[in-house]
Amino acid sequence: MSARLAELNLNGTGSCASFNFRRAARAVTRLYDQALEPCGIRSTQFTILVGVATTLTRSLRLLKNQGLVSVSDRGAKRKRFLALTPKGERTLAESLPVWRAAQERFVQSLGADYWTNFRGELERLAHVAIALEKSRNRADSTRS
Repeated sequence: MSARLAELNLNGTGSCASFNFRRAARAVTRLYDQALEPCGIRSTQFTILVGVATTLTRSLRLLKNQGLVSVSDRGAKRKRFLALTPKGERTLAESLPVWRAAQERFVQSLGADYWTNFRGELERLAHVAIALEKSRNRADSTRS
């Protein structure tokens, strides 16, 4: 360790919200990725497939390359239309029971009431972070 690094006071940095959220998210993502591996998709792709089935329109390149979704050419106002391909529908149908089993194991391990409350707290924290970001952006724009 360098002398300069040794002089830094790092007390309290282990409680960094960003670090702890990212660490927890990576661990949970790995759990779902392992569960969905037999289906040939990752948890992020599962989420997008579910989203496309309910009209979500982002992060599609990998799913398109795998033949799971189709994306129309750009139309007016840069709009594109999404649809699950037959392969995408089959993959979603195959992965839903796998995801449900992983979700059930996860929730059972935590406790259903704890998970419901914690999920609400995560939503609240996301709103706080968004509000702080918006307030910073407004402050930055008034300084410009």
